[in-house]
Amino acid sequence: MATFDDFMKLDIRAGTIVEAKIFEKAKKSAYQLKIDFGDEIGIKKSSAQITEAYKCEDLIGKQVLAVVNFPPRQIADFMSEVLVLGTYSKQGVILITPDKQVENGDKLG
Repeated sequence: MATFDDFMKLDIRAGTIVEAKIFEKAKKSAYQLKIDFGDEIGIKKSSAQITEAYKCEDLIGKQVLAVVNFPPRQIADFMSEVLVLGTYSKQGVILITPDKQVENGDKLG
């Protein structure tokens, strides 16, 4: 069982998607995202299997939450640097988003 201390090790930040494109080489349908986490963290890349619920053009400008302190993960020819958070729902993976506009880089607390 995970402890509260385990949870506190995760660095979960808000960021804004600035680019989204189809990840052609992914084994499962996915997008390649670029997410702006503000000045401290910068723009990071992520592979996200969210194609059932979202179109690329709908993602630009959307704020999301992501774990920014996992080690990078190689997926095909792409290095995914952060893990975007979502729920597994009937309509596909649904992104976890702030319900109000926040600053890029704001930390989940």
